[in-house]
Amino acid sequence: MKINAKDFKNKIVNGDMTRREFTMSLAAVGLTTTMVPLMSKKAQAAAKINYFTWGGYDDPAFFQKYQEKYGELPDFSFFASEDEGLAKVRSGFKPTIGHPCSDSFPRWVRAGVTEGLDKSRLEHWDSMWPELSDMSGQYDSDGNVLFAPFDWGNSSVAFRTDLAPEYVGNHSWKIMFDPKYSGRLAQYNAPVAASVIAALVLGMPRDSLFSLNDDQIAAVRVKLTEQQPLIRFYWDDQTTAEQALASGEVVAAYSWNEAPVRLKRQGLPVEYMNPKEGILFWVCGLTKFNSDYGAGDETALYDMVNEMQSPEVGKYVYEEWGYGHSNVKSFEMADKAILEEVNLSNPKAMMDSGVFFQDVPDDINAKLQSMFEEIKAGL
Repeated sequence: MKINAKDFKNKIVNGDMTRREFTMSLAAVGLTTTMVPLMSKKAQAAAKINYFTWGGYDDPAFFQKYQEKYGELPDFSFFASEDEGLAKVRSGFKPTIGHPCSDSFPRWVRAGVTEGLDKSRLEHWDSMWPELSDMSGQYDSDGNVLFAPFDWGNSSVAFRTDLAPEYVGNHSWKIMFDPKYSGRLAQYNAPVAASVIAALVLGMPRDSLFSLNDDQIAAVRVKLTEQQPLIRFYWDDQTTAEQALASGEVVAAYSWNEAPVRLKRQGLPVEYMNPKEGILFWVCGLTKFNSDYGAGDETALYDMVNEMQSPEVGKYVYEEWGYGHSNVKSFEMADKAILEEVNLSNPKAMMDSGVFFQDVPDDINAKLQSMFEEIKAGL
């Protein structure tokens, strides 16, 4: 995450910084909210579990029943990427439950740090979207749940319609490679995402996007090398891309659902693409660490998972975060006008047509990581 110290200070002074922005800023410099002495020593000592997640997911609205029962929120710790999180756990950090995404939790499983959740203790499992409760590698050999979905959404392009009018009604990932906008594009700093976008633009088959062979990787490398001089910056924190879109510094940026919603609410002419090559679909969820790599009260863990998968929390996720939720009932409860605004009015169609992020084999992931770093360095 890139932090502008002046902007950070001004937001604190003016009271404009949200809890999510504050937490993400702390996480970016290696701090967590559990390091801030907001609770008494007695309360800290009574903490039941540690939730290892992305910056901003310490939202108290996710844990109201938990807090009522235990008198406090879970402890929180944060990672900037799932690979970073896995490395921290393998080096000795012992959280209770983590929050990886569908394309990365299998790496955690292969690393031997997780164990399945007892499906019979998951109160809302039968209300999950079927597309999210029956994914590849989601269960262990005994039928336990290795990955309990929580939130989902899209990865696509947010763009300024006043600055790139030719892409209005002509949605395509090609805008991210358009030399007309050299120096005015922002890409997510993620090797797999960048490689998949390039592969889609090159017309590669969808069933090969997450298992590229060497020839395909070579072609993707050429495409991303062409893109590199067009990129204004590779972002780690989506807020950086949002601010650049708002100011007109960039014309188009890889983004998640909530960014264009926030920009539209500011009155900015921004559109979120449904690219003809395919919109990307992500789902993130909850994974339990085993006794060798985790620690915490098991009853409290299930209480937290069940609350996070509840319809009430899901309604909040739709309406306040602009993301989808794993529980079908939460979609049915959510305000329909807001669902339209955040482009989530038809989840089933989105899941059927979108390109789901999938597990990338470790050897291919290593090749993409190395390739991407070399391209960014101009090699």
